[in-house]
Parts: sequence; C-alpha cells; structure tokens
Amino acid sequence: MSHRVPVRVTVNGVARELYVEPRLLLVHALRDELGLTGTHVGCDTSNCGACTVHLDGQAVKSCTVLAVQADGAEVTTIEGLGSPDDLHPVQEAFWEHHGLQCGYCTPGMIMAGADLLRRNPNPSEHEVRHALEGNLCRCTGYHNIVQAILAAAQTSGGEVRTPEPTQEGRENAETFAQEGLGA
Repeated sequence: MSHRVPVRVTVNGVARELYVEPRLLLVHALRDELGLTGTHVGCDTSNCGACTVHLDGQAVKSCTVLAVQADGAEVTTIEGLGSPDDLHPVQEAFWEHHGLQCGYCTPGMIMAGADLLRRNPNPSEHEVRHALEGNLCRCTGYHNIVQAILAAAQTSGGEVRTPEPTQEGRENAETFAQEGLGA
C-alpha cells in the first residue's frame, strides 16, 4: 500500500494541491499528476536539462527535486512562461533565430536562458554558453540557441524577466494540461 502525502504548490500562477508518494520526482508530478508535459524527461540522470523549470524563481532540473521538496513553492514551467499571444522574449527569440530543431531540449533551454537573463540581462556569448552547460542538445551545434538568447537580451533592452503569470497565461497552462498540448 502506497503512502501519499499532500503537496501544496503554485504552478504557473495556479495554486494546486497534490497527494503524491514521497519519492515522486517533481518532473513526474508536473507531467503525470498535472498534465504539464512541456517539461520533458530526457535522461533521468540530471545530465540533459530537458526537465528544467523555475522553482521559486531559480532554474532547477526537476528530475533532481522531489515533489515534496516543492511543497509551498512556486513553479513555472514552459507552459507558464508566456502565452501564444504574448511569448516570453526568449521564446520569441528562439522562434525568430531558429533556436530549435527537434524541439525536445527546447523547453529546458528556454527556461535556462530565461533564468540567465533574469540574473544577467546583458550576458556575453561565453556567459550564455556557460549557463547552458547543463542542457544538452543532440541536434544542433548550439549556435542558434546561443544567438537566440543573446538576441532576447538585445531586443528587450536588457530587461528580460520572468513575467508574473497573467490570467490568460494561467488559462493557457490549464488548457495545455487539460488537452495535453505541452508534449
């Protein structure tokens, strides 16, 4: 018989209460319990960064965090970073600068890039590459990914920050979860 514990977490601006096994990873809580499949499971070893989310404003690999450790925390996933009508500057730059190929690593790369620009709004190419060291892409040489993050910094005048979720963003995150559109 499994023992479940309550976890209260705000995900993409929406307060949620889950009952999970204490050993459940945050990535699996997001994907399997909440249906937010934009956070990808790439390696299960914390090497690839495809599962990167923001936990209380800091980029973390959600395969290294137990869901119970997120109790009381705020989590932002790729679904909550922007909306189709109001993309986050890093999302927009990935689109404009072809920062993806197969797209599997893209959510983690975007979340890592947004975290970097929140901490350092005007990074050098070296600083971008260093910030992405924990995120792996098997399709690209990282050039367009790096260029997209640098472009996001330039186009936003150095003021890239993770926006507070709007009502539309919350609704989009809920729609993604309900319709399975985050995969």
